[in-house]
This record gives sequence, structure tokens and C-alpha cells, in this order.
Amino acid sequence: MLCQECQKRVATVHLTRIINGEYTEQHLCEQCAKNKGEFDFSHNPFSLQSLLTGLMNVDSQTLMGFTPKKLQCNNCGLTYAQFGQIGRFGCSECYQAFGERLVPILRRIHGSTQHVGSEPRRAGGAVKLRRNIEELKQQLQRLVEEEKFEQAAVVRDQIKKLESRATDGGKKDV
Repeated sequence: MLCQECQKRVATVHLTRIINGEYTEQHLCEQCAKNKGEFDFSHNPFSLQSLLTGLMNVDSQTLMGFTPKKLQCNNCGLTYAQFGQIGRFGCSECYQAFGERLVPILRRIHGSTQHVGSEPRRAGGAVKLRRNIEELKQQLQRLVEEEKFEQAAVVRDQIKKLESRATDGGKKDV
């Protein structure tokens, strides 16, 4: 397919836009796309920095046309915009300074905001036991909110058994 702009080179950039429900598609060569200002090919588009920057620029506030106040770390002075450009924090305080904006990014990248790693063998199941208790507590909370009190009582009893097992060092059976 030839470039729709110059009709000379092969179209390697395929741009699809949906604006106000109107679907448009353009097929351009790299040079015409660059000339139109559609893309910047001077950097690696698949770098972690580009991924983070892309994720940070697509949030509900930006989509609604609302520009948030300038976020800046009080400790190191790094701004949220600078974080987007370099792709890493300036200090450990940046996590708190940018916390409100990081949660959706982490959720999009990892699918969750809570780290769930592998269990150390020497822990003897204690980590897994605590994780099970936390999951049951969340389930209990949902059941109470849904007013399913009989099921909630069963889950509450399971939590009590697991908690007593945790305090006994995992010696009792569930």
C-alpha cells in the first residue's frame, strides 16, 4: 500500500482515529508521518520510559480536559512531569508525593496495586497462611455488605481457625 500523502513510498505508519464517533484511517510512509508531526521516530518507542510516559498521560483527569495541579516531591524537588520524562523517581519520598497518580498506573501495568510474590521455603507456609486469612477477611467484608450473614459466619469461623493456627506456629490442622 502506498502512502496516502506522497503516493510514492510504502505506507508503514497506519493511523486510526475515532473522534466524536467519526472513524478515520490514514496510511502514511515514515517520512510523511514525521513531516505531519504525527510521530517522533527519533527515540525507541518500546522503551520502559515511553511505556510509563504513555500510561501516565492517559488518565481520567486528562481525558476529561482537567489539568491537575503541578505535583512535586517536597524532598528532592522532582516534578511529576520530570518523572514521566526520565521514568524513575528521585528519592523514596516520591512514592508518597505522586501516590495519587501512581495507583492507576500500577494497576494498568501489573493488574494490581499489591505485590504478591513467591513464598520463601523457610517460612513454612506462614506467608501463605497470612495471605489466606487476608483473602478470607476481604471475602467476609463482601458477604457482610451483601447481607449474606450465614455465609459470612462460615467464613468468620474459617478465619478464627486459621488465626489460631498462625499463632500456634502452624502446628494445628485446619
